[in-house]
Amino acid sequence: MKIRQKIPKLKNMIVNYILNNKKEYIIVSILFIIGLFTGVIIVNNCSKNQLQEIYQYISDTIIKLKNSQNIDKGELIISSIKNNVILALIIWAAGTTVIGIPIVLAVIIYRGFSLGYTISALSITQGKIKSIIFCIATLCPQNLIIIPAILSLGVSSIKLYKSIIKDKRKENIKIEILRHTIFSSLMLGMLVIASFIENTISINTIQKIIKIF
Repeated sequence: MKIRQKIPKLKNMIVNYILNNKKEYIIVSILFIIGLFTGVIIVNNCSKNQLQEIYQYISDTIIKLKNSQNIDKGELIISSIKNNVILALIIWAAGTTVIGIPIVLAVIIYRGFSLGYTISALSITQGKIKSIIFCIATLCPQNLIIIPAILSLGVSSIKLYKSIIKDKRKENIKIEILRHTIFSSLMLGMLVIASFIENTISINTIQKIIKIF
């Protein structure tokens, strides 16, 4: 009963947080979408040689997944967690300084770019139907967590920046940095969960789908 009572409260907290920081969320969302479309545009304007390299890379990856019965998922999870920890630390560290905000925004754009590049590459090399299935199986599960987490880290950084600009007292800066750190830790936890999803559920699903094709 207690858990059921806490879930609506948690939802209300999340909704209120988003509504209270909607301007910041709009900014980071626009930057992410810009990165996404940039990735798509770049792939669509690649030369034949570049497209062949992309096709070969994706084909080799699919063959590897198809023929690999015993993938070391533990190693993949550890590697993924390391990458997400580094990502979160970069955003956290850059967000604690006034001059670091451009880095935070650049990371958000880059993540959007990477996703757009991947989706477009799959679409061009595997066709629409296969690419949609692959995207749903391999990209959607973890990105439903990763994207909100990264955008929220960006929002937290912007909030900290605005707070420092408005009130430069040491006491205020310390409190805001602490809030940013706690919030960043929560988002890091979400990214770790995404790593597990990516390297267990997604890999298992894509291996089964590949065998069908």
